[in-house]
Amino acid sequence: MLSLTISERRDLRARAHSLNPTVMIGNAGLSESVIREIGSCLRNHELIKIRVLNDDRAERAAMLESICEQLNAAPVQHIGKVLVVYQPNPDEKLIEIKQMPRHRGKKPLTKKQLASRAS
Repeated sequence: MLSLTISERRDLRARAHSLNPTVMIGNAGLSESVIREIGSCLRNHELIKIRVLNDDRAERAAMLESICEQLNAAPVQHIGKVLVVYQPNPDEKLIEIKQMPRHRGKKPLTKKQLASRAS
């Protein structure tokens, strides 16, 4: 399973905010055809939202873990019935993850500091 740093995950969550779910997992659960569909969507888009129509939170978390292990992807976010998954495509590099600028004291810059630098 791929792992992300906190700043990478934050950037991907921001990018995923405007996305619509591309794959829906029904009450039948996670089947091989659903895994293949998620894999093809990840190859095309790198970052996708998945909607799960199951009411059990623990089962949704297990699905996210299973998807990420089988496809060597990274879990980005799990809010309610929506899962966000990222898998970089080395051939196309569709998404460029931004690194947050660092302050001299090795602390991340605040919003005010970032805004003052942009001006």
